[in-house]
Amino acid sequence: PAQAKEIICISQLTTRDTYMKRLIFSILIFVITLIPVTVTAKDKAEKKWDKRERVKYEGWERMKPKTFNYQFAGRMGVSALGIGWQYGKRDQASTDLMIGFLPKKFSKRFRLTFTLKETYTPWGIRFCDAVSFEPFCCGLYITTITGGDFWGREPDRYPNKYYNFATRLRVTAFIGESITFYTKWKQFPSITAFYELSTTDLGLVSSVTNSCLRPRDYMRLSFGLKVAFRKYN
Repeated sequence: PAQAKEIICISQLTTRDTYMKRLIFSILIFVITLIPVTVTAKDKAEKKWDKRERVKYEGWERMKPKTFNYQFAGRMGVSALGIGWQYGKRDQASTDLMIGFLPKKFSKRFRLTFTLKETYTPWGIRFCDAVSFEPFCCGLYITTITGGDFWGREPDRYPNKYYNFATRLRVTAFIGESITFYTKWKQFPSITAFYELSTTDLGLVSSVTNSCLRPRDYMRLSFGLKVAFRKYN
């Protein structure tokens, strides 16, 4: 009987590993097919439907933040505020630093969250001088939370590898869309509204190993705003 149980456990682990590999491979193929091939020809770079403008900075000015960000939900706490940097020929990539909070209502005590977020927006469609639409974006972010109840390394009170994931740190993958409004304010030339659909590393694994879970159990919807700063001359 003991050998039979061991064989069943090994079989279950093998099946889970196979499902996990297939899921990760499918996600990679999906993302790759959505990201367009980068072209370097100048005539193609000036496409009429993609007129995102980049404010060019030089030297140490590149270290200055380019955006002020706000996000509601998305496992950064109830709300999060932060700053961001944009780069790329048309600001396709961005890096954001966010600080969020979780009220005592949703936890034993008030918590703070800290997030490093990376977003890639391959293209945009400019409808007119005032509005553009970005039909696809994707990215990753890493979030940590304050409090002694959360740990990054498994405590000694648990058996070895009882928990395979740290409770203090979460990696989140997301996809989404955004719409940008261009203003006449010199200091704040654009405001971007976005939404994202995300899941964490733990949620992804749980969705594969637990067939009882539904997408609403491991997927989350979040909303946010990005306000761009104008370069001061």
